[in-house]
Amino acid sequence: MKKYFSAGKAAKDVHTTSETLRHYNMIGLVKPSKKDECTNYRYYTEQDIVRLNIVRALQYMVLFLQEIKAFWNMIILKNRGLFSVGREKADEKIAALQYSKSKIRATKANYKRKLKEQQNFSSILIKKLPERVILLSNTLEMPTLNNLWNYLSHFYDKVATAVKKQFPFGNLACIYTENGTARLFTIYAHYVDTDGLKVLPNGKYLYANCTEKNRKQILSKLLRTTQTKYVVDPAFTVHLVVSKVLERTCEVQIYVGSIVEIAADDFGTV
Repeated sequence: MKKYFSAGKAAKDVHTTSETLRHYNMIGLVKPSKKDECTNYRYYTEQDIVRLNIVRALQYMVLFLQEIKAFWNMIILKNRGLFSVGREKADEKIAALQYSKSKIRATKANYKRKLKEQQNFSSILIKKLPERVILLSNTLEMPTLNNLWNYLSHFYDKVATAVKKQFPFGNLACIYTENGTARLFTIYAHYVDTDGLKVLPNGKYLYANCTEKNRKQILSKLLRTTQTKYVVDPAFTVHLVVSKVLERTCEVQIYVGSIVEIAADDFGTV
């Protein structure tokens, strides 16, 4: 004799909701084995719950419901190759979660460091930076709540699969602005040739920290200082999003070239 479970109990067993089971039923993916015509209550067997668990597992492998439905028999009974694809996608998902964990850890450490330093956001400083090779986005212009969390996935999508492992991207969200056009970019230590590469020259950069609210004001101050004190008309500017906890904070950088002398009373050196 078959044992039946209510939709609520079945949903709980597979760690989802009754609404999700109702959706599976509507699209014909997993239908309940029994339905009470008077109450419209749905009931599932143990075999149904096994199938629900498989569907949920395949969803975690980033397979769409229509893919699961269309290839159900091959996935479960015949096509081991598709399971291999599922495993690869699961590995990618695990790697993404591990990256997210490291990103949270790095952001937390960076935020604590910034609180400890208690930097004056109106101060203009100068530091020497090495040559940096960056990869520009061809679509993203500014960091937003929607694109910051999965920021690097956009750049991995720009790189051919065969060479992705050769692109160890950095963790910072960055904006490159030239001739009034802004593009998000990422930095990496070593690379192979691909579209969108640009080199930020080594040398001295004026920089200042700011919040999203006063970013334009600080940028204007940096530009005025660059033009009046060093008689340099900057070809580009760089913004680094250094913290996204509570309030987004940025570091604005402007390249001033190979300046020999620095006025010690105006600037610090890092």
